[in-house]
Amino acid sequence: MGKSPADRAVELRELINYHNYRYHVLDAPVITDDEYDDLYRELVQIEREHPALVTPDSPTQRVGAEPRSDLPKVQHPAPVLSLANAFSKEDLVAWRTRIGKLLPERTTLDYVVEPKLDGLSVVLTYERGVFTMGATRGNGEIGEDVTPNLRTIKSLPLRIPADPDGPPPPERLVVRGEVFIRLDDFYRLNETRLKNDDPPYVNPRNTASGSLRQLDASITADRPLQLACYQILYGEGDALPATQWDVLHFLTGLGFPVMLCHSTHCDDLEAVLDYLEVWEPKRHELDFEIDGLVIKVNNLQISNNLGVVGKDPRGAMAFKFPAEERTTQLLDIGINVGRTGVLAPYALLNPVEVGGVTVKQATLHNFEDIQLKDIRIGDTVIVKRSGEVIPYVVGPVVDLRAGEEKPILPPETCPYCHAPIVRKEREIAYYCSNPDCPERLVRSIEYWVSRRAMDIEGMGERIVRQLVEEAIIHDVADLYYLEKSDLLHLEGFGDKKADNLLAAIDASRHRPLDRLLTALGIKGVGNTVAALLLEYFPSLEMLMEVSQEALENVPGLGPHTASAVVAFWEEDRNRRRIEKLRAGGVELVPVEKQPASDRLAGLTFVITGTLPNLSRDEASELIEQHGGKVSGSVSGKTDYVLAGENPGSKLAQAQQRGVPIISESTLFNLLES
Repeated sequence: MGKSPADRAVELRELINYHNYRYHVLDAPVITDDEYDDLYRELVQIEREHPALVTPDSPTQRVGAEPRSDLPKVQHPAPVLSLANAFSKEDLVAWRTRIGKLLPERTTLDYVVEPKLDGLSVVLTYERGVFTMGATRGNGEIGEDVTPNLRTIKSLPLRIPADPDGPPPPERLVVRGEVFIRLDDFYRLNETRLKNDDPPYVNPRNTASGSLRQLDASITADRPLQLACYQILYGEGDALPATQWDVLHFLTGLGFPVMLCHSTHCDDLEAVLDYLEVWEPKRHELDFEIDGLVIKVNNLQISNNLGVVGKDPRGAMAFKFPAEERTTQLLDIGINVGRTGVLAPYALLNPVEVGGVTVKQATLHNFEDIQLKDIRIGDTVIVKRSGEVIPYVVGPVVDLRAGEEKPILPPETCPYCHAPIVRKEREIAYYCSNPDCPERLVRSIEYWVSRRAMDIEGMGERIVRQLVEEAIIHDVADLYYLEKSDLLHLEGFGDKKADNLLAAIDASRHRPLDRLLTALGIKGVGNTVAALLLEYFPSLEMLMEVSQEALENVPGLGPHTASAVVAFWEEDRNRRRIEKLRAGGVELVPVEKQPASDRLAGLTFVITGTLPNLSRDEASELIEQHGGKVSGSVSGKTDYVLAGENPGSKLAQAQQRGVPIISESTLFNLLES
C-alpha cells in the first residue's frame, strides 16, 4: 500500500531540503538537477491538490538554500527569485492561461526567450558606474560576498559604460547574471589536471560554483570563468528600460556580456512554441551548457504586477529540456576489443531513462580515466547522454557509497581469446597481444568494409561475425575469395542476398588506392593522411620501403604517424596481406584524380568543428578537387582554417598565429570567385 499524500509530502520535504543543502551549500550534489526537479514537482503537485499540507518550512515556500558560513553575508536589494518549471508545451499553455486570469480581459502579451545557463547565479552592484560588490544568490535574500573573485572574471566590466562614449549609467545599478565555464575551456582544464595527475572535475557547473566560492581569489583567477547578465534587480533613475528585450540591449550597451545572440523576442505564445522546436537540436551545438530556456513576459510592469506565487515570479517560466543526466547503479563492466587490440571498458547499468532513451550501457573511456575518477562496481554513478552522443559515465557519487563497492582493474588476459594483456610504454591504452584475436579480426573487417574505407555495401557487423565465427574468413583479404556457396548456408542468406554481397565486394576491388590505404588501419592514417602519403609516395611499393626520416619530411605528417607507417610494413603478415589482396583481384594502382579546377591551387587548409552541410571528408575532397591541400594541424604553411560549430584547439592555434578563419559559405565563395 502506497504512502498517504501527507506522509509522502513529509518525505519529499526532507529529501528536497537535504539535496538543497548539498547542492547550494556543500557544492556536492548526490542526485542530478533533473532528479531534483522530479522530487520538487511531485511535492508541488501534492501541495496543489492538498493545500492544507503546505507548511511554512516547505521548500516550495522558500527561495533557496542557506549561504555558507565562511564568506561574508550580503543583503540583496530585492529578492533574487528562482523560476517555476515547464516540461512541455502544454505546461506553457497552462501557465499563460493562469496568468491571463489575473490580467484585464483581452490583454496581449509578448515574450522574450533566453537560454537558461547551467551555472551559478550572481548579483553585481555598481555605484556611479563602478563595480563595488558581487554576491552569490544564496537563499535569495542573503548571499555571499565574492567580490574579489568576481573581479578576476575578465568579461565582467569593472566600470560602466565599458565604452567611454556609451550611455550614462544609473547612479546605482544592481544586475543579475550567471557565472559559467565554456565546454572547450572545461575540457582543457581537465586535460591539464590529468597531466598533473589530479582528478578531473565532474562538470562545468560545479567547477564554476566551486571556483567562484574560493576563499583565495588567486585560485579563482586561474579558472576560465565567464559571465552572462540578463536582469536588472534594482536601478535608480528614469532611463531604465520598460521591457525585458530592452533590458538585454541596455545591458549590452553598458558593456555587460549578454546572451543576446541566443535570445529572441516573440510576439505571442504561438511564436514561443515554434521557437522551442528550433532550440531542441541547437542546444548541442553550443559551447556552453544549458538545461532549458527561460520564457519571460516582455512588459516589465505587467510582469511585476503579476507578483509571486511561493518562490516563483508569475511573469516568467523555465522550460526544461529532457533530462540528459541521471544517477543509477553501476552493476558491472564489459570490455570491447578494437581492431588494433585496444581494450575499451563500458558500464553495465541498472536501466535508467536519460534524454528520453532507456540506457543500460555507457562508455567508461579507458582504465586510466576509471582510476582517476575512482569509479567502482556497485557505485551510484552519474550517466550523461547529450543528443545522439553515446551515453557515458561522468563519475561516481562518492557520498552514497556503502563500503561494498569494488575497484575496477584492467584484466590480465583478453576476454575473447585469453591472450595476455599488454600496455605500451607512455600510452594510456591496454592491448590484447594476439594479432589473430577473433574480436580484433571482426573489428578490422568492419573497418575495412566501412563507407570511409572500401565501402562494401550491405556488409554489417552481423554478417562479418557470421563469416568469422564459421571460420570462412581469417583476414580481410579472404573477402575477395568468397564464393556464393560460402554464403548460402549462412542464416539469412538466399540467392539474391548472396549475389548482391558478392557484387558489392567485386565493386570494392576498384576503389582508389588512398581508400585502400585507409582501410589497412595503420595507426594515424585516415583519409586525409592516406591522400597526403600517396601524394609524396604514389605507390604501395614506395610506401612499403620508405624510411622514417623521409616520412617525417612530409609536411603535416608527425613523427608518431611516420613511426606507425614504418612499423606496419616491418611486419611480414602485412606485406603478405598485400600480395594476397593483389592475387584476389584488388587494384593497387593509384588513380589519377583530375582536379575540377585550380582555384585553390597552392592553398593549404585545416578543418575543425562541425560544418553545416559538409562532412569533414566531403570538405577535404572538395578542397582537393579544386587543387587545394588539407592538413591535420595548423602551421606556418596554413593559409586558411575552415571552422564549423564546436571547433577544437585548432581554432585557438589559428587565432594565435593570425591564420585567416573562414566558414563553409566563405569556402564556396572562394570556389566561385
